Amino acid sequence: MRRRRQSGCLGRLFLLGLALCVGLLAWAMGDVASVDVASLSTKNPARTALMQQREREAAREGKPYRIRQTWVSYERISPHLRRAVLIAEDDAFFSHDGLDWNEIRASAKKDLQTGRFARGGSTITQQLAKNLWLGTERTPTRKLKEVLLALRLERSLTKRRIFELYLNEIEWGDGVFGAEAAARRWFGVPASRLTAKQSVRLAAVIINPRRFSPVEPPRRIERRIRMISSRMLRKGELTETDYRDVRGLPPLPPPAADTLAPEPDGEPPAADTAATGG
Repeated sequence: MRRRRQSGCLGRLFLLGLALCVGLLAWAMGDVASVDVASLSTKNPARTALMQQREREAAREGKPYRIRQTWVSYERISPHLRRAVLIAEDDAFFSHDGLDWNEIRASAKKDLQTGRFARGGSTITQQLAKNLWLGTERTPTRKLKEVLLALRLERSLTKRRIFELYLNEIEWGDGVFGAEAAARRWFGVPASRLTAKQSVRLAAVIINPRRFSPVEPPRRIERRIRMISSRMLRKGELTETDYRDVRGLPPLPPPAADTLAPEPDGEPPAADTAATGG
C-alpha cells in the first residue's frame, strides 16, 4: 500500500512538472510570436535590446554612454574576421539549424554541476536573438525565448544574412557595436582592412568584450588567441606566415637560393669555354 502511495505521488509530481513545462513553453511561444523576424531579411534593426540595456545600466550609474555603430555589408568585413569569429564562437554555424545540441547538453551538464548558468553553449543565431530582443539576463525563461527566436531566425533568413546581422550587432567594447566600429575603435582601420592578427584578437575577446582589450590582451585572451589561430591553421584558413604573425613568432627564413640556377628554358647553364680553354 505504501509503495502504491509513493508511486502515485511520483506520478502526480511528474504530471505536474510536465504541465508546468508545457505551460511555460506555450507562454514563451506566445510572448515571442509578435516579434517581427522576417523583415530583417531586407531591413537592418535600429536599436537592440542589448543597446537599450547598456543605456539603462549607464543611467543608473550616472555615467555617460554613447553608442558607436556603423553598418557595413558582409563583403566589407574582412574574411579574416569572419573566419576567426566562426572558429571562436560557432564552428558548425553553417551546418546546424540554429541550435548546437552537443553544446546544449554540455552547457546543461555544467549548469547542473555548478548550480548556476555558468557555461555559454549558444550558437551565433542564439546570440543574435539575445542581442536583438532579449538582453543578457540569465534565466530559464529568457533562454527558452532565445531558442524559439533562434529557430525563427533560421526559418526566415539565410545563414549569410544571420551572420551579417551578427557581425554588425555584436558588442565589442563599452558602447562599441559591430565589426566596423570595433575595427576603427581598436585598430584605426575599416573592417575590410583588418589583418589576420587583428581579427583573431577581436574574435578572442568576444567572451567578455567590455572587460578584455584586443590591443593589450591578458593571459586568458592570449590562450584564446593561440587556440583560435591554431584551429584556423589546421583548417587551412590561415597561412603559415599569418599564423606566425598572429602568434608573434619570428617570420620563416627565406628559401635558400640555388647555387646553380637553371636557365629560363629549364636547361642547365652552358659551360664557360674561356675558363676551360675549350
